[in-house]
Amino acid sequence: MLQNLFKYTVRSFKRQRTYVIINILGLSIGIACSLLIALFVINESGYDNYNVKKDRIFRVILNGKIGGQEVTTTSSPAIMGPTLLKEFPEIEDYTRMSGRGPTVIEYNNQTFTEEHMIEVDSSFFNIFSIPVLKGDIQNLLNAPRKAVLSESTARKIFGEENPVDKTIKIGTDSIRYTVSGVMGDIPANTHFEANILTSFMTNPRSASPVWMNNSFSTYFLLKPNTTYKTVDEKFPDLLIKYVGPELQQYMGISMEDLIKQGNKYRFYLQSLTDIHLDPTIQQEFKTSSDPKFLVIFGSIAVLIVLIAAINFMNLSTAQASKRAKEVGIKKIGGSTQGMLITQFLTEACLLSFVSLILAIIFIKASLPFFSNLLGINLELNLFGSMFTIPALILFSIFVGFIAGSYPAFYLSSFSPYEVLKGDVKNNMKNGMLRKVLVVFQFSVSILLIIGTMIMYRQIHYMLNKDLGFSKEQLLVINRAGALGQKMKTFKTAVKEIPGVINITSSTAIPGRTNNTNGYRIEGRKDEPVIMSTAWVDYNYLDTYGMSLVSGRFFDESYTSDQQACLVNEAAIKNFGITDVQGTRFFQPDDSGKMEYLPILGVVKNFNFESLRNPIEPYILKFQNDGMLWGYVTVKISALNYTNTISQIEKVWKEFMSNDPLQYYFLEEDFEQMYSQEKQNAQMAVIFSILAMFIAGLGLFGLTSFTVEQRTKEIGVRKAMGSSVAGIYYEISKEIIVLVSVSALISWPIIYYIAGTWLENFYYRISLGAFSFIAGLAIALTIALLTISYRVLQAARVNPAQSLKYE
Repeated sequence: MLQNLFKYTVRSFKRQRTYVIINILGLSIGIACSLLIALFVINESGYDNYNVKKDRIFRVILNGKIGGQEVTTTSSPAIMGPTLLKEFPEIEDYTRMSGRGPTVIEYNNQTFTEEHMIEVDSSFFNIFSIPVLKGDIQNLLNAPRKAVLSESTARKIFGEENPVDKTIKIGTDSIRYTVSGVMGDIPANTHFEANILTSFMTNPRSASPVWMNNSFSTYFLLKPNTTYKTVDEKFPDLLIKYVGPELQQYMGISMEDLIKQGNKYRFYLQSLTDIHLDPTIQQEFKTSSDPKFLVIFGSIAVLIVLIAAINFMNLSTAQASKRAKEVGIKKIGGSTQGMLITQFLTEACLLSFVSLILAIIFIKASLPFFSNLLGINLELNLFGSMFTIPALILFSIFVGFIAGSYPAFYLSSFSPYEVLKGDVKNNMKNGMLRKVLVVFQFSVSILLIIGTMIMYRQIHYMLNKDLGFSKEQLLVINRAGALGQKMKTFKTAVKEIPGVINITSSTAIPGRTNNTNGYRIEGRKDEPVIMSTAWVDYNYLDTYGMSLVSGRFFDESYTSDQQACLVNEAAIKNFGITDVQGTRFFQPDDSGKMEYLPILGVVKNFNFESLRNPIEPYILKFQNDGMLWGYVTVKISALNYTNTISQIEKVWKEFMSNDPLQYYFLEEDFEQMYSQEKQNAQMAVIFSILAMFIAGLGLFGLTSFTVEQRTKEIGVRKAMGSSVAGIYYEISKEIIVLVSVSALISWPIIYYIAGTWLENFYYRISLGAFSFIAGLAIALTIALLTISYRVLQAARVNPAQSLKYE
């Protein structure tokens, strides 16, 4: 029976060669798109899942709100880990982590730049499932200045030597570090990157007893059968016990009064596997992905498969008149409806299986491109799991059933009597269902086109908006602290280079805010205020092209300026400051003595963070000789900038002979803020094109069928004097109507979706009408171009030949 069924299927395919090719091409593209998106979704949602103890690992989150400003971050005090281990019986272990940023490693007079280095406690390997390849796991990081290298980093620095017990120089530390072990490379689907781990106790702040010094990430391993909610419930009492006295001491307010004023100060635990898909939290390590994009692309995958399946339905039902005689003869010969349904579904599933094979070939060929586009390592390992191949086969059968179910039941329902009378052929000329399905296809395609255009418009807006400072031709030198007391001399030397317009040093720069502090306003008894803080030199304002609203900037002529500050417009507005010159901020310094900061001037608002966020209060303090860390920014001329950079590198080598210069351009760094949006927009473009291509394939097939059905009508019209243009309009007007209806359906849907997406950005475009009209115009153009060949070909045929047709 199966042999006969296969024979019938092959014969059927031969008779419908054109439609079979169109169906296979459409289904293979649809299946390929859905599998690619599935790989992307699986990769993004599978972060940190390799950890054996993942269900018991939690990270501490700080949620604070003071003065109307709310922040949710991974920062916690150094003292929290040891305190909770001692006082909370639910805690089995903890590790603290602190990223060090780009660092220079020296060994055997050779230097290496390491981008990803993290300070961790010795318990790190008890919590995370990272294999230790060399060294004693119990003593890897249990003393200051110990380091563990990843396998690839060890090979890069030491070659084939055994690195254990060798010493290396890290950064500017005069004391060398001992390599105590080698670990396996940390998997790419981990929420942090680290090629070198150093002992946390090396950090001078690791033993800080101050609870309000939230500077590190803390991870807890809970005991088995313990819930994180139990720990969360104990945090309020912990804060009253330890943070309360410090609040009173440093800010003159009790914890109870702080909360009563509508503020927040709380800690809670976040599961390890939730970290990567929670963009609401300010991350210390990798940027989190937005789960909304996974939902969007998952929906796109389903819709593209449906478009391909609709092609099959449309083309199969359109050819019903051709297959009616086959159905009638088989029924007269004794075939039941069930047997015919089985045959038609088999045809659909076989086509779907062939499409799956082509889709896998396409995916294998295109994976490097998509991996590079998304910045992740996508893999389709067919033999990695015993379930992969069966799952793919089941998926192809499922797609085959979706595509073939309606045609199978529809075609098998014909009665021999209707076939012989010709009623089937007459009924097929109406094709209302086909029109509905075509409208669905083009509604999805137009939705994708408009959505993609809106994404690109928003990205273009973010990259070109006036940020309140000039980001062009700004070269930023990392690790300026390596210069130490030579900083001032270095800046003077660089300033003398032809092509250098200006130079400044600062602890923070726009796009890389690294310090947020609490202040109080003199004469007020209300709550403290929070401001992002940067220490800057005299040339900061001019180098960045910022402007003052009032007052003046730091001036070398006035030594008292070094104990003053400038704030932005947001600080003046948010804190209700009316007498700018008479206002002073104050906060305790490291010794506990109050530091008073009169306001010298007000800086015009500038976007120091992503355009997703509003401009918050910002304070500029003077960078004295004790604050020589952060960045050096050089404003260079656009003329002969390559030679200028070479000269800067030469000067750097004169000051730091064994320390390579590390720099980047601020404009490029700002673009990186929106890398996820750019990647998603590029993905949307690709899938929009493929969706339109699949819909176009179906439209081409349907047009071929329509022209075939109306061959005599075309001949009669030509014989009666109709022009080619007239015949083209007569056939294409239905397509114009269907695509227009599709646009009317898609417009309100994409208006809602795009509006919701744009709410993620504080600074955003207005939707306007352009994208919606352009989406309709693009869809109409593609649809008309698709049908033009077949329609014009039929319109040019001699009427005598057309009238002989059938």
